[in-house]
Amino acid sequence: MTCGCGCAPRVQRRARAEAARMFTGIVQDVGRVLSFEERGGDARLTVGCARLDLSTLRAGDSVCVQGCCLTALEIAASAFAADLSRETLALTTLGELRAGAAVNLEPALRAGDALGGHLVSGHIDGVAVIAEVHADARSLRLTIETPAGLARYLAPKGSVAVDGVSLTINEVSGASFGVNIIPHTQTNTTLGGLAAGARVNLEVDQLARYVYRLMLPYIGFQSGGQN
Repeated sequence: MTCGCGCAPRVQRRARAEAARMFTGIVQDVGRVLSFEERGGDARLTVGCARLDLSTLRAGDSVCVQGCCLTALEIAASAFAADLSRETLALTTLGELRAGAAVNLEPALRAGDALGGHLVSGHIDGVAVIAEVHADARSLRLTIETPAGLARYLAPKGSVAVDGVSLTINEVSGASFGVNIIPHTQTNTTLGGLAAGARVNLEVDQLARYVYRLMLPYIGFQSGGQN
């Protein structure tokens, strides 16, 4: 039902806004895992927060944890729990977390919030591996090896989310890409503590995914394929 001007009622608009929640890749807090409890094949994760304001968080709201969109449950003043499905455990690094581990946290973007990074869904595309870490002036320079098939979505000066942090790609070489971690990001996210061999959650830019999909018929034509 709509009003006389044809717009949707406020309740319907609010419902659609809730369903379309996204993140920006700007970490709001580095939390600590309080517990990781295995439950009949899946798991429940409890995270403690230092700075994140949970006063407006309600059961069922979304929180980005290490780049993964999770549903908040059992919300307390400075902690919340979330269930991890078998799919999440299999396709992300969250199954490797244990009590005391640091995790990047970001609440869902709300209408009127600043979009400081890029649009992040919290749906992980794959687990990448840190191939190299070295100092670059006051920054850290990371070389990251991507899973097979994801390099096609990466481009120099494009965006990527690594463990939930929005980063700008410096260069792409084969299945690897490079990024700089500035001092602020080193201090305010978990990325400053990464070492070679570490596994990280990777989400490619949504725009790149859609552009590639749209271009597939033309790519097939140019390579001699049939559509």
